[in-house]
Amino acid sequence: MTRKILEQKIGRCIETGQVYFFPVDCAMTHDVGTAGVAPLLEQYGTQALSPRVEMVVILDHFVPATTLSHAQSHKDARAFVRRWGVEHFYEIGRGGICHQVLLEKGHARSGDLLVATDAHVTTYGGVGCLGLGVGVTDVAMTLHTGLMWLKVPQAVGVRLEGALSHAAAKDLALYLLHLIPFSQLNYRVVEFYGPGVEGLTMDDRFCLCNMLSEGGVKSCLVAGDERTAAYMQARAAGPWTLVEPDLDADYAFLYELCLDDVRPMVAFPHHPTLGRDAAEAGGIPIDQAFLGSCTNGRIEDLRVGASIVRGKQVHPRVRFVVTPASQEVYLQAIREGLIQDFVRAGAMVTNPSCGACIGASSLLAPGEVCVSTSNRNFQGRMGSVDAFIYLASPATVARSALAGSITTGEEQ
Repeated sequence: MTRKILEQKIGRCIETGQVYFFPVDCAMTHDVGTAGVAPLLEQYGTQALSPRVEMVVILDHFVPATTLSHAQSHKDARAFVRRWGVEHFYEIGRGGICHQVLLEKGHARSGDLLVATDAHVTTYGGVGCLGLGVGVTDVAMTLHTGLMWLKVPQAVGVRLEGALSHAAAKDLALYLLHLIPFSQLNYRVVEFYGPGVEGLTMDDRFCLCNMLSEGGVKSCLVAGDERTAAYMQARAAGPWTLVEPDLDADYAFLYELCLDDVRPMVAFPHHPTLGRDAAEAGGIPIDQAFLGSCTNGRIEDLRVGASIVRGKQVHPRVRFVVTPASQEVYLQAIREGLIQDFVRAGAMVTNPSCGACIGASSLLAPGEVCVSTSNRNFQGRMGSVDAFIYLASPATVARSALAGSITTGEEQ
């Protein structure tokens, strides 16, 4: 799939390991990345952004601004949008977390090549869009020339069979990060295919591709099918092409996995690859539970969490923070009564942002423990370097919020 997308972009055969310049379909920066791109364009003598690249700017990381420096970065991003005539700008209150918004608004399209100043650009692989996380220099040069250099990566194949009958996509991702060595993932594209893909919802696919970023992958791709086509038909803001691997696709490494065998997982501090069977974390007391982020803040995630806490009360010792991934998700959750379920249970529902995930809000004090649906549990990620973060699925997080300790509910 990786070679198909890249060869279609360049119009000729390519060789793995060689460097080429590829035309880019879309580039995205957020309030953190935009400030670094702006001066480089001036330095390059750029007169206008490349017309071949769809440029998107989103404010999502430090939203709303709680410090003067964050307010200034937002101001700088708005100035950037005006200076360069950026058509697709998602202001505070009109978008949400960048990766969710690009999918909802159809900027990430099947068969496209997309670059962004954020590592979790791998999320777009859920629709078969090759997303590359890059630095501000590369984005600036892409906007200047319309091209992006890339050393063609190898691919790792993951053939899926069966269905997730006992676990969630987050559990599958944590299992794969535990199973596949970093040396096999680093600078490679993970391609998911096989009959098991059919049973994965689009939200499942986004979660899976998002989390694999933590294994050092260059990107991720999920084989296109009827679900992908339906999603693209409803949302794509431009032409798109379904991408599937050939039957004789050559992979650097190949894994075959029966989804029925996947069980609930928990990643222990302080790395997403430290996944274990969730039972091993059972009974660990928590101070905070977080349901949200670009990994698990989508409508299906909120539905799972709300169904568990509905009519119950969050443990008196626990702060339960819920963050919808976008304004669209937020409104849908309101229409379905999910927000009311969370609030009545004693949870705090925040505006869509990267907030708690990146340590911009809902911080952890020294010694505190959080179980989170986010993608990273690095030391100091959500506050104090002396705090502890465990990663889990929306179901595990919601049940833990009620119990006051990490649990999947299977122990009860």
